[in-house]
Amino acid sequence: MEQVRTEEHEVLTALRARLENLIDERRAALVGHLDGLTEDEARLSLVPSITTLLGLVKHVNYVERFYLDHLVSGRPLSEIGVASTPHRSFMLTRSDTIASITAAYRETWEASREAVARRLLSDTVDGARGERAVWSLLLEVFRELAHHSGHADILREQVIAARESSAGTSD
Repeated sequence: MEQVRTEEHEVLTALRARLENLIDERRAALVGHLDGLTEDEARLSLVPSITTLLGLVKHVNYVERFYLDHLVSGRPLSEIGVASTPHRSFMLTRSDTIASITAAYRETWEASREAVARRLLSDTVDGARGERAVWSLLLEVFRELAHHSGHADILREQVIAARESSAGTSD
């Protein structure tokens, strides 16, 4: 029986490490979509919604703060300093820049890592829809990051195409 528990613990440790690594990869990829863009390009609206590349990074900052701070710590969103709703989390202010949004998100990464490191994957927290296990919160964050990384891939392609198109017409 002790052998089974040891093996299960090793599997859970490996799964946790892999999940945290996947989240880190998606974080870096999403922020990487802003590399080399101007402030105007990062704010460029190329779809009918309010979605922009910079807004996506601001939104995933909200997502992590919601799941890995608000739900884990119980702190209200107003205390955490993020938007009150997912929709509002996409909205940019005049003072939002690539540097400020990226820095805020990198601070969130560290806070998320610290909050989760103090918990077991099986620990539960109270949420609006009842108790949630920490592992399910990590999967939700990963899902959001993967989902929005796909959006960011397409938006960046559009931004670069618009840049190249306008550069070609100015000759």
